[in-house]
Amino acid sequence: MSTNDTPPEEPGAAAQRPKAQPPLEPSAGPVGHEPGPGAGERVKDENGAAPTGYVPGGYAPGGPEQTAPEQTGRQRLAAGLWPPRVSRAQLIVAVLLFVLGLGLAIQVRSNSDSSALRGARQEDLVRILDELDGRTKRLEDEKQKLDDQRRELESSSNQAEEARKQTVEKERQLGILAGTVAAQGPGIVLKITDPKGQVQSDKLLDTLQELRAAGAEAIQINGVRIVADSYFSDEENGVAIDGKKITQPYEFKVIGKPQDLEPALNIPGGVVQSLEKEQAVVSVTRPAKIVVDALRAAKQPDYARSSSS
Repeated sequence: MSTNDTPPEEPGAAAQRPKAQPPLEPSAGPVGHEPGPGAGERVKDENGAAPTGYVPGGYAPGGPEQTAPEQTGRQRLAAGLWPPRVSRAQLIVAVLLFVLGLGLAIQVRSNSDSSALRGARQEDLVRILDELDGRTKRLEDEKQKLDDQRRELESSSNQAEEARKQTVEKERQLGILAGTVAAQGPGIVLKITDPKGQVQSDKLLDTLQELRAAGAEAIQINGVRIVADSYFSDEENGVAIDGKKITQPYEFKVIGKPQDLEPALNIPGGVVQSLEKEQAVVSVTRPAKIVVDALRAAKQPDYARSSSS
């Protein structure tokens, strides 16, 4: 038997041997010819089965990979900002900057609030300065009177008589302050009309305090004498002073120097502007003479006694 002879095949081996596959025809011809099977179409052999090495349509082995579309500048900026990437050091710096900004804001606000006269007109500032000068002059005059009284007591030959005169004068002055005697003199009349009913007791108390600071010596409101221990309270459809209800218009009779009293009410941000914000109507007049004749009963102290007795 020669080497080129093939061994005899066993029976049935030919039936198990696969048939030879015919070569695949090209899927597309040259330009201008009809295309072959489209992408995704399965090329079948004569037996209807997919040939060995079949590659699905649309995929080119060894071809370039598909890349994501290039992002625009706005998309890249958004991707860089969100989600935020904050480190511990950046968080500490942000907290410190926030505290610093809050402190600066508070400081600026306090400086703005502390200067109530900022933005006032020149004539308003001059008027306020005149008012302060008037208060200073009154205090200097009072000091001068007390010095004169001391010298008179020291040099008077009849010190007992001089002391009695000064005692009577002091009693009269204290009676005016305590509201036990009537008083008259120059001053102003302040009338407040409140059609909306917005003026409450705190506004009247602020008005009283401003008048006292401007040098008011005797005050009467709607027939009620104002003394050191007077108090205000809100009542239904009105205000009560020392428990006595009063109704509008609220009329202040004030004895003092008109040149000091009226400007004190009209300073920027003062009583008049505050009342006008509440839609109240305010009027100030200067009669030739103010009479304060509402009296208060003198109270006998329960515990206090004169130190000279």
